[in-house]
Amino acid sequence: MTAIHATAIVDRGAELDQTVSVGPYTLIGPHVKICAGTSIGAHCVLEGHTMIGRDNRIFQFNSLGAIPQDKKYRGEPCGLQIGDRNTIREFCTFNIGSPGDLGLTRVGDDNWIMAYTHVAHDCQIDNHTTLANNTTLGGHVHLGQWVTIGGLTGIHQFVKVGAHAMVGFASAVSQDVPPYMLVDGNPLAVRGVNSIGLRRRDFTSERVTVVRAMHRALYREGLTLQLARECIAGLPMQHPESLADVEVMLSFLDQSSPQRGIVR
Repeated sequence: MTAIHATAIVDRGAELDQTVSVGPYTLIGPHVKICAGTSIGAHCVLEGHTMIGRDNRIFQFNSLGAIPQDKKYRGEPCGLQIGDRNTIREFCTFNIGSPGDLGLTRVGDDNWIMAYTHVAHDCQIDNHTTLANNTTLGGHVHLGQWVTIGGLTGIHQFVKVGAHAMVGFASAVSQDVPPYMLVDGNPLAVRGVNSIGLRRRDFTSERVTVVRAMHRALYREGLTLQLARECIAGLPMQHPESLADVEVMLSFLDQSSPQRGIVR
């Protein structure tokens, strides 16, 4: 049987796998579905059209699936989707999506999300990210895979942070952050390449060399963005093993918001 504490309130319409555990005084609404192996701590509220995958550890005092903090919201059946094997620490708030976008807030797999993190409506968080304490994501933010966000950092709505990037402590992120970069500050500035993170993910020295070349083209050689992009596109001719990394960068630059632009 599902291990539900006697003081928890679980609506009859909720769907919980028999291996799910629910702590004291937690409230689970009628449109919530929770898959095998997930544990929910005490004093949590799970509501809205919320889907939670397998083997997540959700600590006490979390609010997941509340309506968006958006004055335009009128009760539409938007959703929140959380993948597998995520750790969500205390006092986090994840809102459902809004009808002005996909209508879905999504958190992928294997993410480490620390206390007091806010994930606003329509945010898209990929896999293997780390969000330190008091990370705040405005609406429609997109974090790529393996992104690391330092504590007390705020990210403006509609901003994208590319794969393998790192944002330092107490930063104000109001422009898109290209993949592989290390940024921090207020105003935000690019400090270099996230070389430690890349080595931890087994990037070869050759791949790191190409990432550094992309950094130079964008930030050190005085090129326009278009010329920097052309320079980056030519790197695989000398370094064929870098093709996938270059494609990640070029795709990000192509999709960067014209309203936000990239940090330069």
